[in-house]
Amino acid sequence: MSSDSHPLRRIAVPAFGPSLLFGIGEGAILPILPLTARDLGGSVSVAALMVALMGIGSLLSNLPASVLTMRFGERWAIVAASLWSALAMALCAWTGHLGVFAAGCFMVGMSQAVFNLARQAYLSEAVPVEWRARALSTLGGVSRIGLFIGPFASAAVVHQWGLAGAYGLGIAALLVAAAVAARIPDLAHHTLPGAGLSFASTLREHRHVFLTLGIGVMLVAAVRTSRSAVIPLWADHLGLSASVASLIYGLAGGIDMLLFYPAGRVMDLKGRRWVAVPSMLVMGTALLLMPLTQGPWTLLIAAMALGFGNGIGSGLIMTLGADHSPPGERARFLGVWRLMADLGSTCGPSLLSFLVAALSLGIGVAATGLLALAAAGVLGYWIPRVGRR
Repeated sequence: MSSDSHPLRRIAVPAFGPSLLFGIGEGAILPILPLTARDLGGSVSVAALMVALMGIGSLLSNLPASVLTMRFGERWAIVAASLWSALAMALCAWTGHLGVFAAGCFMVGMSQAVFNLARQAYLSEAVPVEWRARALSTLGGVSRIGLFIGPFASAAVVHQWGLAGAYGLGIAALLVAAAVAARIPDLAHHTLPGAGLSFASTLREHRHVFLTLGIGVMLVAAVRTSRSAVIPLWADHLGLSASVASLIYGLAGGIDMLLFYPAGRVMDLKGRRWVAVPSMLVMGTALLLMPLTQGPWTLLIAAMALGFGNGIGSGLIMTLGADHSPPGERARFLGVWRLMADLGSTCGPSLLSFLVAALSLGIGVAATGLLALAAAGVLGYWIPRVGRR
């Protein structure tokens, strides 16, 4: 098979390598951030806030990320994001001041926004539309693999060199990611009619997409983010040990990681609906059934079903964004698209927290399942029946 018949091979290492390394770097420090905050004198709530600052930094940087990508191009945006994140980790590792540590956490979130938008924009342009879903699903899958590897590698390093070793590992991974990204083949950019448009004009021009599929994407993001909290919370509710809860969560994550390429292939060959609707239906059903579980085995079945549903939806949000982003203003459109997804990611856990505090954990989990079913309905109605534009 020639490289032309399999276009992902030609750009596999420069396009997917930085994503794997960026994921490893992120994964290496995620379990360490709250511990560092506590070492610096922060309370438990302050430690949680430090982690939240990463999400806030990403949320607030989506639109600036699109401007940066349009100004300097995808390749150098990816390189800059990797270096910026490495600098942020260095601040986190070698500061004795909680305020500087908070700034470093926020900077990591900023780099996430730039990196994720630039790599999505690059693959949207570099890969033929017939291979788009496979490319973006692989991109999402590779990132998940990196996030999965990072904590294990970090644990070994921390055992030898302490918390600073985890940051050193993250910095090393990001510097290699920047070096690999610098070898990404340049895209042929042309001056297009949309080049001078503003965000307001992008919102006005594509308001129908943002108010239909965009709402569906917000619901998907809310469900996906809430799912990360649901499994350990329900395991704790059942009185399971932390080790059992971690094992269940890890097995669900393993199922999730195995499915990214088949999901992309189905989207390319059958259409986006064939993945979007089943993904949300499976996740919604698993979440609705989870409050009925009574022990580790039934929870494991529900958690693995949740992982399966999330896995077959790998790359869905990126693919839908790429499908509807016009070439002349792709980065600007994707900035708004990712902003909507991040808003969903922020609101989902907040809604879960409110329902748990006001009513009960079971009702909060079930309500998240209803959000997934609503997402299935919205996506099923508004995704075009043809798989690509």
